[in-house]
Amino acid sequence: MSLSYKINARRQRLSKILIVLSDYDNDPSEVAIPWKEWTKLGHKITFATPNGKKSVLDQRMISGEGLGPCKFLLKANKRAINCYESLITEKNYSLPIGYDQITPSEYDALYIPGGHAPGVRSFLESEKLKEVILYFFNANRPVAAICHGPLLVARTIDPKTNKSVLFGRKTTALLKNQELTAWALTRSFLGDYYRTYKIPVEDEILSVLEKKGHFLRGPAAIFRDDPKHLGRGFCFQDGNYLSARWPGDLHNMVNSFDNMLKA
Repeated sequence: MSLSYKINARRQRLSKILIVLSDYDNDPSEVAIPWKEWTKLGHKITFATPNGKKSVLDQRMISGEGLGPCKFLLKANKRAINCYESLITEKNYSLPIGYDQITPSEYDALYIPGGHAPGVRSFLESEKLKEVILYFFNANRPVAAICHGPLLVARTIDPKTNKSVLFGRKTTALLKNQELTAWALTRSFLGDYYRTYKIPVEDEILSVLEKKGHFLRGPAAIFRDDPKHLGRGFCFQDGNYLSARWPGDLHNMVNSFDNMLKA
């Protein structure tokens, strides 16, 4: 068998990706776009929710209802909504497994989307998901997380070191200025909808890293990326771990994770 054939065969290898979700309030862009793109590439997706019930994604991000004058800045864009409309008709999305049914060794990769509304708190505090994350890190299997997703990773403690699995690694996540700006723009009519916790995501993650410089803010997060403009997005790979900040980084992240799976 020629070397080139071996390389092509390896790059065509498809993966089983586990996507973990809350019962409700995950960001629809961060769930639907990766699902759509990875499915198109041939990867097999399995969804998991706390009790095996279909997750209800944050509907405000789809409709824009209640976002006031910031509606078109904050809600999901047309591409994401189209992906979402395809997602909710899919059998594997409608029939997820429960967290207790997760056997980590059955999956090649793990993806952790974000979301800022209150419903994601139980997801971000799940002891079962921390066990799953620890398995993937110990097995050196690919893990991707975006927005609030890296917060769940940061909260995962390795019992061998009593430190976060992100200690000694570099990561990005939802930036403090992004979180507080969205909150400031909407708090007069939505209250703390954009404040999942009193401590911003960036600050909590910083508290478990080895060095402050290990939190990467990347370029200004102004324009969303798309398949033709991947450079608008930002993500960072450190070993088996890939992180990104917000829905504007999704296509860059999806492409980078696919490359990790092919390596």
